[in-house]
Amino acid sequence: MSWAYAEAEIPAGYYSKLEGKTGAELKNAVHEVIYPHTEVSSYSALPQYFQHTDARPNPTPATVRTEWWDMYSNVVRYIPSFSGLNREHAFPKSWWKENGSVEYTPAYVDLNHLYPADGPANHAKSNWPLGVTVPNPTSVKGGFDNGVSQIGYPVAGQGAGAKFVFEPADEYKGDFARTYFYMVTCYQNLHWNSSYMWMLEQNDYPTLTPWALNLLLQWHRDDKVSQKEIDRNEVVFGYQNNRNPFIDFPDLAEYIWGNKVGESFSPGTATQPTGKPTLLAPTPDMYLDFGEVAVGKSTSSYLLFKGENLKGTIDLNVGKYPSGTDFRKMFTLPEKSINTVEVNKSTGYYVKVDYTPAVEAGTEIPAEGVEHTARILISGGGLEGTSSNTFVYLRGRAFPEPVLSRLEAYAPSDISSDSYKATWSEAPEVIDYYLFTRVRTIGGQQIVETIECEDNYVIIDDFDASDSESYYVQSSRLGYLSPESNVEFVSRSGISDIEEDRPLSVESYAGSIRIRCVGSMTNGRVIDTMGRTVMFLPEIVDGMEINLSYGIYFLVTDEHSTPVKMIAR
Repeated sequence: MSWAYAEAEIPAGYYSKLEGKTGAELKNAVHEVIYPHTEVSSYSALPQYFQHTDARPNPTPATVRTEWWDMYSNVVRYIPSFSGLNREHAFPKSWWKENGSVEYTPAYVDLNHLYPADGPANHAKSNWPLGVTVPNPTSVKGGFDNGVSQIGYPVAGQGAGAKFVFEPADEYKGDFARTYFYMVTCYQNLHWNSSYMWMLEQNDYPTLTPWALNLLLQWHRDDKVSQKEIDRNEVVFGYQNNRNPFIDFPDLAEYIWGNKVGESFSPGTATQPTGKPTLLAPTPDMYLDFGEVAVGKSTSSYLLFKGENLKGTIDLNVGKYPSGTDFRKMFTLPEKSINTVEVNKSTGYYVKVDYTPAVEAGTEIPAEGVEHTARILISGGGLEGTSSNTFVYLRGRAFPEPVLSRLEAYAPSDISSDSYKATWSEAPEVIDYYLFTRVRTIGGQQIVETIECEDNYVIIDDFDASDSESYYVQSSRLGYLSPESNVEFVSRSGISDIEEDRPLSVESYAGSIRIRCVGSMTNGRVIDTMGRTVMFLPEIVDGMEINLSYGIYFLVTDEHSTPVKMIAR
């Protein structure tokens, strides 16, 4: 069954809060309109959403395959294969992460700044700020130019100290500027990572630094809103029930930061008389897509209800869609009605919707999956006329439980005093992404960081050669993980500017291991092949013996951070 997508439009009253506001007050009002919002189902499901948000219009004849619309390269790739593409955070996710922690926020899966991107271009872009590059960016190590994306040294006055900047093609510079305007407004409440403040200030207004504002406003003025952006904004609104207002009202950026600061803004026809019961979210015919889920698993989405002057309760009922099929039992609503007092609040009210795919006894789910659909009828709340009944369409796709192969991690390469490249074998089956687990020991404390990777490699740019570091990898599909790969250690050997302070070796005997060193060493750590510290030795002296269970281990100390392999017999 094909999944239909209706035309969306700005609901009456959606932008009413912006009326008469100026400057910082206007930015705060925009924030309240677009945040919070309904979140898409998951990071792994993004390629399914991209098929509707980032597909080039079909040429004629209609039999011609549909291309991905990739703003990062001119490589032609066809839907539905996502090979060679990444799920790209145009506004880097590292900018709101601190100390290596993966802090989940709605920004992580916000389609308003997520795009399909060419893998090599995305890796070169890394987390660098936007900017204009000096000529010939590929003449320096780390520079990149594929004819669409450029990564290189910034021109004078830009970058705020960043080594490189990312410059998109002229036809997309306005797209990126309006994306950044949206992000610093929708998520002005986030705490920015102090390591990546090149374009940001830690405040509600203006949130962007002066050089960044000058750049983005210029790109916004030079590259006008395109039909691509307008169409994409409508589709995203159908999923998230929030919009990019800088696409709807191109002059809005001028009223907040530009040449109209101090003047009152009016959204015009988007306003409506006050006092009328209005359901701002969800809007009619929006879609709650649960993505791909394995049979026997359950996933949840949270549907935002937000309104003004609503009365009594809002009633919710799951019904069949389309006619002739009945998958209602796959979707459940813990709440059948909502008190409109909660819905009328500025923060709105989230309703949980569960999708639990199941099959009849004795039947199997085919490898290509099975689609389940239904819809929620929303009624009550004092709504009248055509708005008295609203439908939200539900979709999920059930797949059999995946069987995932164990990957092989390869030894790190391109090791320097502050970076290295980790690679591993490609998964032989379809997966959602790779999970790279990095284990560091800093000052005797173990720090574990997981990184979701689109490709079978990752470049680590904050390596500290004075610390102990190892990694292993897994693949992920539908919430399942493959077995952990072998563990690889990042060695200081081969780094020309670093030498070990003192030699360290071990001798293995039946039942014990003898450590040999010159003088004493401190903070010895015995690490197993999973990267876990299994023994801590505050002080080590020559001839010291330890007992370990049968297996392979590694020993590091403050004076000798290159891992020494030990075999316990």
